[in-house]
Amino acid sequence: MAKNGVLLEVAYDGTAFHGWAAQNDGVRTVEETLRGAIAAMDPNASAPRGASRTDAGVHAEGQLAAFDAALDVPPRGWVLGLNQHLPDDVAVRAARVVPAGFSPRFAARGKRYRYRMLLDTVRDPKWRTRAWRIGDAIDRARLVREAEAIVGTHDFAAFRTSADERAVTVRTMTRVVVEGGDVVGAGGDRPMAGAIDEEQRIVSIVIEGTAFLHNMVRILVGTLMDVARGRLEEGAIARALAAKDRRVAGTTAPAHGLTLERVDVELPGESGERWPQ
Repeated sequence: MAKNGVLLEVAYDGTAFHGWAAQNDGVRTVEETLRGAIAAMDPNASAPRGASRTDAGVHAEGQLAAFDAALDVPPRGWVLGLNQHLPDDVAVRAARVVPAGFSPRFAARGKRYRYRMLLDTVRDPKWRTRAWRIGDAIDRARLVREAEAIVGTHDFAAFRTSADERAVTVRTMTRVVVEGGDVVGAGGDRPMAGAIDEEQRIVSIVIEGTAFLHNMVRILVGTLMDVARGRLEEGAIARALAAKDRRVAGTTAPAHGLTLERVDVELPGESGERWPQ
């Protein structure tokens, strides 16, 4: 009989995982890896319930997962104990007690994603699994202007994969920010390897919203970069939103540049304190 629920904050390097969700073909997933660690501590615990089904290669700093425990273990014990059973590319960063049956997916009120791009003419091993290398010249001013069209409540049907068959495709994006890459101006100067500070070589697009469609962030970022590189005319985001047609939008950005940074949930009133705080 479950004593209580436990809510975990989980970080992982998605490079060697086939996404979050467990799959029937036995491939390595974050959910199955976490399930194994939970079972090692509490064989009668339930399977973890994740907040977001990240794709293969996508990373996370603030994924949430809840499970129902049969053992009465404090949050500190779950964090330290589970990490002893987890591999180096996934870690429990924090835990708190919640009511049994709590699902972070259905309690989610917003998510924040960060997509990183490396502006460099040659590849850099340090960023090979964390940023999409852009060797072309980009126009940062065009990028910033184009990103403004994402904010607000829109029908994002053009920014999802064909496998996403959800009937409702209206979503609200609350914030889109372009960070870094300040060395690149409207002229589209292309930086040389090692010629500028690393902070300037990395451009991040931060997107916050209430909910997302499958591959939505990656298609938005790919379209933005098509505009920034002159492959699409400005106004591409608005045209795709109006057309509701995936063919009107741009490239799907590679998975390895994407990180799920945060999931905001509405916690039940009887939830316990987070450890570590």
